[in-house]
Amino acid sequence: MVNLTIDGRQISVEENTTIMEAARSVGIQIPSLCYLKGINEIGACRVCVVELEGKDRLITACNNICEEGMVIYTNSPKVRKDRRTTVELILSEHDCQCVTCMRSGNCSLQKIANDLDIIELPFHQYLEHQPWDKTFPLIRDSAKCIKCMRCVQVCDKVQGLGVWDVEGTGYHTTVNVSGHNSIREADCALCGQCITHCPVGALRERSDTNEVWKAIEDPDKIVVAQVAPAVRAAWGEELGLAPEDATVGKIIDALKRMGINYVFDTTFSADLTIMEEGNEFVKRFTSGELKDRPMFTSCCPGWVRFIKSQFPHLVKYLSSAKSPQQMFGAVMKTYFAEKLGVSPEKIYTVSVMPCVAKKAEREMDLYYEEYAGHDIDAVITTRELIRMIRSAHISPQTLVDVESDRPMHEGTGAGVIFGATGGVMEAALRSAYYIIKGENPPAEAFTAVRSQGFNENDGVQEANFQINDITVRTAVVSGLGNTRELIRKIESGEVHYDFVEVMACPGGCVGGGGQPIHDGEERAFERGKNLYYLDRNANLRFSHENPDVIQMYKEYFEAPMSHKAHMLLHTEHKKNM
Repeated sequence: MVNLTIDGRQISVEENTTIMEAARSVGIQIPSLCYLKGINEIGACRVCVVELEGKDRLITACNNICEEGMVIYTNSPKVRKDRRTTVELILSEHDCQCVTCMRSGNCSLQKIANDLDIIELPFHQYLEHQPWDKTFPLIRDSAKCIKCMRCVQVCDKVQGLGVWDVEGTGYHTTVNVSGHNSIREADCALCGQCITHCPVGALRERSDTNEVWKAIEDPDKIVVAQVAPAVRAAWGEELGLAPEDATVGKIIDALKRMGINYVFDTTFSADLTIMEEGNEFVKRFTSGELKDRPMFTSCCPGWVRFIKSQFPHLVKYLSSAKSPQQMFGAVMKTYFAEKLGVSPEKIYTVSVMPCVAKKAEREMDLYYEEYAGHDIDAVITTRELIRMIRSAHISPQTLVDVESDRPMHEGTGAGVIFGATGGVMEAALRSAYYIIKGENPPAEAFTAVRSQGFNENDGVQEANFQINDITVRTAVVSGLGNTRELIRKIESGEVHYDFVEVMACPGGCVGGGGQPIHDGEERAFERGKNLYYLDRNANLRFSHENPDVIQMYKEYFEAPMSHKAHMLLHTEHKKNM
């Protein structure tokens, strides 16, 4: 143990503990802007400086290790003066028009500036303006960038893509897309982890809320919305709702109050996805097609973008099943449109997703009979949903549980857990077992694929399951850096699997790039627990038992993997983006 004094308090900490961690252990919060534990510990912002007795120069708390006998002052006059000047200099190169910033009220720089009572800037302001393609789902505002390096480090160390890099020198040092590429030319997976780890509003998703409002106001449009499983695990965080009160029924109520005509739960199309993907896996597995390489899940668009750019030779091993989002859209513009007796053109489909990559996925074309368009017309993230609720002046405390519309009403626990890493695999195995054996397994039979903690075991869960005389070797991975390493092991022959689930975001969709931002916190694992609780208490826990899915097959698709199912519920993955 190491003994030291911080702000007059004598404390003992483990060796190799940083001054910042030591201070936090006794409730002393040292402000910082660039620090991310284990990812970005470079002291770039210098907001976390503290005074060390006996040393003239201030030192950074985020990357200096506690030593025996240290006497530290975190808020001395010298520290306060230096910290204030540092923040004023940062603000001199930051667009301070907070009222037009999506991160206003949830911005680390804004909070620190307010805490330091900075109400005037003594320095001349210089703002950098780099051009940006505003049609791309990810938006960067260079005038707000504080050069903290978080986006660079998260994309490199966590996601393994290196989309961002530092360019220029001295006063002209800045962050931009690496290799002097445009963002469309870069290998961006649109995971959005750079957005959720940015301390300010320099990175955000493209807002599509105005497009949704226009559709709602259009008397010639029937607006149909779906709500993804992971959204219910996080949407209440910014609205003051406890997890048990932030139900999907209240989201449905909010969307109905906004004027959306029909609202469905994506758990329905998650069950539909399992029917198609589960049957596809059994067919490909039993035919021997997967003896060399596993079948990979395809419901995560960030992962699909990643494999197309990084491992194009493996694209053929992706499941051909569309994601639940895209299946929902296809069903709405065919089966549901026929139920309503309207043309597909009148249906405007909206997805509420935890994901930025879904905004790019929606551009997938849908051609069916005389209709040529898209499965999905607009995607809004969980953050955009929250902004729409606020802009509609809906008080969260007045929301009540409202059931989703029919006939795509039912959803199972298997569909709910799609939002957590391992959930797609577990749901698929529950139904694959039934397809092979003709009977249900115990609902908890495949929990070995569940994550044991955030990024535990480098984000990988391996498990083998025996079904009759068949051994199914599975792996679940989340985070693209972890995925790259797993694929390296698969290609080198170190490991062999039959079925692999991949989620681009660490922890799965619950940790998606469109979820509420809590600076310095990783909430994916806790949010995932909420989904597993909902599954455990669901009336139906097997996708193949969803009565509305069964009825739709009887009325429209005939059977999983039928010709019509292939036309509408599957896609041909092309190697190019």
